[in-house]
Amino acid sequence: MVKLRLKRCGRKQRAIYRIVAIDVRSRREGRDLRKVGFYDPIKNQIYLNVPAIIYFLEKGAQPTGTVHDISKRAGVFTELCLNQQTKFN
Repeated sequence: MVKLRLKRCGRKQRAIYRIVAIDVRSRREGRDLRKVGFYDPIKNQIYLNVPAIIYFLEKGAQPTGTVHDISKRAGVFTELCLNQQTKFN
């Protein structure tokens, strides 16, 4: 199973997180399948590769709570719903 989760980067006391698609059995700093964005909580910056996130969500990847909140703020799930509606029409 694949999850979308945060991977810690940066130096001590200045954490920056990459949002990655990673196998559930891998540890936090383990090998990821693909980098799909980053999140800087100090500067409150977010960059998301929305097509890549939608691809993984359509394939059954589960986002963690924090990644879900970040994606929801960026409007990924509304775009996912629109994408699914166009497939059925």
